[in-house]
Amino acid sequence: MNRHQTPTLAVEVVNGTMGRFLRVQSRSEDVNGGCAAQGAHDGGVCVSKHGYLSAVFLFNQCSFPKQQYKRVLKCNDSMSKSFLLVGGSSDIARHLAALLLDDNHQVTLLARDGERVNELVDRGAHFIEGDALDETVVQAAVAHASGLSEQGLAGMAHLVGSIALRPPHATKVEDFEAVIQTNLVSAFFALKTAGKAMLKAGTGRMVFTSSVAGSYGLTNHEAIAAAKGGIEAMVRAAASTYAGRGLRVNVVAPGLTETRLGATVLRSDAIREASVGMIPLKRINEPEEVAQSMHWLLTGAPDNFTGQVMHLDGGMSALRG
Repeated sequence: MNRHQTPTLAVEVVNGTMGRFLRVQSRSEDVNGGCAAQGAHDGGVCVSKHGYLSAVFLFNQCSFPKQQYKRVLKCNDSMSKSFLLVGGSSDIARHLAALLLDDNHQVTLLARDGERVNELVDRGAHFIEGDALDETVVQAAVAHASGLSEQGLAGMAHLVGSIALRPPHATKVEDFEAVIQTNLVSAFFALKTAGKAMLKAGTGRMVFTSSVAGSYGLTNHEAIAAAKGGIEAMVRAAASTYAGRGLRVNVVAPGLTETRLGATVLRSDAIREASVGMIPLKRINEPEEVAQSMHWLLTGAPDNFTGQVMHLDGGMSALRG
């Protein structure tokens, strides 16, 4: 065979001890230098035996040259899932999107600020500009994300948030309502619309964002506590409603996190020091850590994990010391 000729490949999915793999076999005994020519790298294992050249790849790490083997296997088309991030321009959402793109998944970002997601769009993410409080926009985003994969919408993460820190007697009703609308009502729109799409496929995962304030009494946090506490209660109810229909619904409740929103709380060194002093682990979250938790809930958590609030707050909501 010509050394530059595309070999005949056989592709099969194999269940291994570390997950699902692809086994790619070629009848060629010499394919342009062996395993390297097949692209057996980035975690791949290559073995030559009895005239076969075999390469085993992690299920989401197709690393052989797509320009040569696209007729045999379309990695992105056949293996990727589709995920929608509502509030996709937030600091945590951008880290979560990057993790999903690293896995070769399709990612749709619904957000108002397109400038903040340009780098992700350059990597292949889809961007829909709009407000998470516009139900029509949310429906369009869900429809778009659902159409990117034959499996439909595999997962949705809601990362919309706002905060208003005032005691009740100094809080205007319209300011309280704005916090409820931004956090809780937008979460309901996402739950309603994404859930309906997932019911058609009989499977799907949804992850919402709460706060330590949803379960821990914090001074001047009445508005955000009501909104985030409502999200946690809604998630538990939705998990019960859809448990028998294949949907998993969970929530991550971070403590203080180094984000733009967190910066409105940590506005001085004195406040930062006092805030850290309240946390048993004496540290503030990084946005990557929250994103990793949400990524696990969307892609790696057991199928029997639902209706749970994952507290990522350095022990603040559970420990006393």
